[in-house]
Amino acid sequence: MRLSQAWLIARHDIRVIRQKRGIMVGLIAFPVGVALGFPALVAIIVQSAAGAPTGSYLPGLIDAFGFWFVIAAASLPNAIAAYGIVGEKIEKSLEPLLATPSTDGEILLGKTLSALVPTMLAIWAGAALFQVLIDVVSGPSLGYYFYPNWEMAVILFVLAPITCLYSVEAAVIVSARVTDVRSAQQYAGVIFIPLIFVYIVGEIGKFTLDTVNLLIIAGALGAIALGLYFVATKTFHREEILTRWK
Repeated sequence: MRLSQAWLIARHDIRVIRQKRGIMVGLIAFPVGVALGFPALVAIIVQSAAGAPTGSYLPGLIDAFGFWFVIAAASLPNAIAAYGIVGEKIEKSLEPLLATPSTDGEILLGKTLSALVPTMLAIWAGAALFQVLIDVVSGPSLGYYFYPNWEMAVILFVLAPITCLYSVEAAVIVSARVTDVRSAQQYAGVIFIPLIFVYIVGEIGKFTLDTVNLLIIAGALGAIALGLYFVATKTFHREEILTRWK
């Protein structure tokens, strides 16, 4: 496999994606919404406490809010990955790519990188703003700066990238079998439902989103992503896409 060829495909897709307003709005709005919305909620909680100690519950609440960047890593790549195959097929720009000497593996890797790179850049930017604002609004109440910490490091540099790969591989599998972008997004969208469940149980205190548990989740998703990659390579048939899609 030629990594240079895969990156060439990814760069082409990223340039195309930048011209798609709907995709770019979602890519920016989700992380910014998390970065602004949850610190505002923490500020309200701290203000309502009226100077009372918040150390018993606020750290767990903030950890749960930070998990939304994992949910973002699962949901944001769907539109990019779906467009990368189905959207290009509809716009008649996929056939020239499939007719090149690029291997299926190089094409799949390129499509994966084109969804992974913009998503992670958006998440890292949003997370940086989120951490600064959380420290500003919670620091006086907690008596220390909550971020940076190991939990957020695991989320941003281990769990979120693995989750993004898991999401992209699932979206590629779906996109290779359907013929319209909306269907691809709807089918692939169900993959982040388990992560919503993890957030809810963390929010209500039934599950601690500490470093160990986050690494366990990352390991499980990593194994699933690896399995989905092999399924994707078996599912992606360039000849079928070239000759049978209408």
